[in-house]
Amino acid sequence: MQDCPAPTRASTASLMPTSPGNPVEWRITPGFTSYAEAMKTMEERAEAIARGEASELVWLIEHPPLYTAGTSAKAQDLLEPRFPVHEAGRGGQYTYHGPGQRIAYVMLDLRRRKQDVRAFVCALEAWLIATLAAFNVKGERRDDRVGVWVARPEKARGLDGSMAEDKIAALGIRLRRWVTFHGISLNVEPDLSHFSGIVPCGIAQAHYGVTSLVDLGLPVTMPEVDSILRREFEGVFGETGG
Repeated sequence: MQDCPAPTRASTASLMPTSPGNPVEWRITPGFTSYAEAMKTMEERAEAIARGEASELVWLIEHPPLYTAGTSAKAQDLLEPRFPVHEAGRGGQYTYHGPGQRIAYVMLDLRRRKQDVRAFVCALEAWLIATLAAFNVKGERRDDRVGVWVARPEKARGLDGSMAEDKIAALGIRLRRWVTFHGISLNVEPDLSHFSGIVPCGIAQAHYGVTSLVDLGLPVTMPEVDSILRREFEGVFGETGG
């Protein structure tokens, strides 16, 4: 696999369209969206995009409390199934979704961008890192761990002396006919205790945890986060509309 560039701005990992087309629809659904409804909507929209009958879509939602299991999930990593568990069909392992976490389901046609899965993952990470930078949070990718991480020098180090780090954003994707679905989750102000019901993404080391913008001392609102997400998305993937 190719290495991702180290982004200082989202545009350093650009995945702009290479052919004409409509802007990416940007949709925000208030309240909570059930997982079943989200999966049905994504499947139908991805199929329509693949047929050339619908524009690309980024869909921002919140889920009620639930756990999802990716294709690599291990049964022993579900420690306490306190919420419904859904088979997600995306890559990755277990994760938690719930109130205060911004989910962005990303349905893009890579046939008009770049038919390269790794480049798409790099672009999603760059989008998240640039969004965090707008709030003066240094998000970083790790070759051996998925998602976006922040260093926590004030916390206890690992047994090998390595720096404590917390995950602030996750991603899991699936492609069909070169159309993407699933996407990213960014912890704005979720109840972080709910991550203790699972081994998040299969990472069990004590010095690797989970954090959020509010946990880092940034009392931001979801609309503020959404505005920055949209701005930085356009720096990576191009114009949005709607």
